[in-house]
Amino acid sequence: MTSLSFCMITTFYPPYHFGGDAIGIQRLCHALARRGHRVTVIHDVDAWRAVSGASDPPTVPEPAGVTVHRLESGLRMLSPLLTQQIGRPVVHGRTIRRLLEEGDFDVVNFHNVSLVGGPGLLEYGSGVKLYMAHEHWLVCPSHVLWRYNRELCDGRDCFRCAIAFHRPPQYWRYSHLLESQLHHVDAFIAMSRFSRDKHREFGFSREMDVLPYFLPDEGDAEPGGDDGPPHTRPYFFFVGRLEAIKGLDDVIPIFRRYPNADLLIAGEGTYGAHLRALAGDAPNVRFLGRLGLDDLERYYRHALALVVPSVCYETFGIIIIESFRHGTPVLARRIGPFPEIIEQSGGGEMFESPDELLAAMQRLQNDEPRRRRLGLAGAAALKTYWSESVVLGGYFDIIRRVALRKGMSRVADALTTLDPSGTHGETTAS
Repeated sequence: MTSLSFCMITTFYPPYHFGGDAIGIQRLCHALARRGHRVTVIHDVDAWRAVSGASDPPTVPEPAGVTVHRLESGLRMLSPLLTQQIGRPVVHGRTIRRLLEEGDFDVVNFHNVSLVGGPGLLEYGSGVKLYMAHEHWLVCPSHVLWRYNRELCDGRDCFRCAIAFHRPPQYWRYSHLLESQLHHVDAFIAMSRFSRDKHREFGFSREMDVLPYFLPDEGDAEPGGDDGPPHTRPYFFFVGRLEAIKGLDDVIPIFRRYPNADLLIAGEGTYGAHLRALAGDAPNVRFLGRLGLDDLERYYRHALALVVPSVCYETFGIIIIESFRHGTPVLARRIGPFPEIIEQSGGGEMFESPDELLAAMQRLQNDEPRRRRLGLAGAAALKTYWSESVVLGGYFDIIRRVALRKGMSRVADALTTLDPSGTHGETTAS
């Protein structure tokens, strides 16, 4: 396959990040580099510092073929605030434009651009231009369709909602800026059918392909080992940011009446103090903090099940397929994209109420053969739907389709030869 040049533009990128979307972007960059493509990442350190308020994390070298440009200025919080209000890359626009012109990229892939440039960034660059909707930012100022910071959104009241989130309402959202910029993008990508449909429901008029997150193929798996169970008692596992929208308020009290297993919680967040107070002196609820990759893998591998209790509309659920990789079944709330993933894989069960979750926990803990069957089903589905070779094939399909439409025969020809698997991810147009 002929080498192509890719530019990934995003607000957050490891280690300056908060969640799974940035990890998903990094996995995409590394997968492209493994196939001989050249990848440049542009991301905004000013935005991360403004949002996190933390000291800079230690950086880790990127593999050969991946170059990272970190945007930073002496203005710190003012830079992302101007972008958030005006919808354009006010401070870093000249640098971004220069990097795109010098790179002369075949593919420019926008990801979470909320604070790195807003909708005004979409006119930058040339070649095949893609937008991946890792969140619902295109239709929601808070990104998560969680109205007033307390309930699922079923209708727009964005000004009051922004105030409830303690965020300044965005000036540009009361103009036609976004709509005027969308035509600069050749293809929009949702991470699940559910997310595509939510975009449509909230007024996004452009077609969206569906292309999920992936995990590296077995031969390219991220490093990790297993020194045996990391916990002495049977346990259910939670992984994620400690925020109200992640739904642990429903889960922690269950363990006061379920002494047969522990709840291990991996992650940190602004809601952590509340959740620790909720757990109180419960001996079978343990907070692990933020774990490194090796430790996460061990906890996934030996868990009875991963519990995914989010109460908001996620766009996918990377932790679900991470659990599948280790043959661990999933108990997920029946909301958002989770039914789509569980029904497609057969790798777990769904619940709507705390009592349903408790019953599912009892079934899995007391029925080891059933637990093994669900885990094997999830592992098999991972290879079929969410492996690197499958999803990257779908990604190349989208690029090739756009390149042919735009008369970019060199790019289309470079992607004509499939990976050895010859498989493609789902690329369903709306």
